[in-house]
Amino acid sequence: MLKPMAPAAGQRMTMRDRRRTVQLLNGISLLRVVMVLPVMALVLLGPTVRYAYVAAAAAFTAAAATDFLDGYLARRWGATTEFGVFLDTTADKLLVSGVLIALVAVGRASPWAALVIVAREIAVLGLKAAAASSGTVVRPSIWGKLKFNVQFLAIVLAILRFPQRIGFWHLDEWVMAVAVVITVLSASQYFTRLSSVLGSGNL
Repeated sequence: MLKPMAPAAGQRMTMRDRRRTVQLLNGISLLRVVMVLPVMALVLLGPTVRYAYVAAAAAFTAAAATDFLDGYLARRWGATTEFGVFLDTTADKLLVSGVLIALVAVGRASPWAALVIVAREIAVLGLKAAAASSGTVVRPSIWGKLKFNVQFLAIVLAILRFPQRIGFWHLDEWVMAVAVVITVLSASQYFTRLSSVLGSGNL
């Protein structure tokens, strides 16, 4: 059983406990990566298999919930590591990008919206890698968290897709449009934060 990082006064978590804690947190992030393919498969089965979309929405929600779980535990136990941050953000990007691609394949997401979101994820991941090569660690921002939350809502609504339209779009399409705007804004915020690094010639 792992011991949380709230030891008695004057005590510290042992190296063994910390290692086990970090392994647990990384395992939760890896679980999110593993769940990408089953969620994609369920979305692709949606047009022909009854309740596949419902199962896909439930599986996607469970996968996304692990993001909040490992983030909460990492803060509570004080067990955040650079590799853990990288693994966590990479898992988020794989989950969102993979499911969006599946939604485009079944006609439940705009290819243009998916292109913007996936391109942003790749660009920011590359930017973080380039920054890391110069010794700069890029921590997640409030914009990044907001982006993930809105993308999560848009994707769940797209998987379930309520038949009623609001104007000329479904509800999920409106939310996806908002997600695209926030995605672009969050990307510009990352590039602005790292403009000094980008212009220094260190990358």
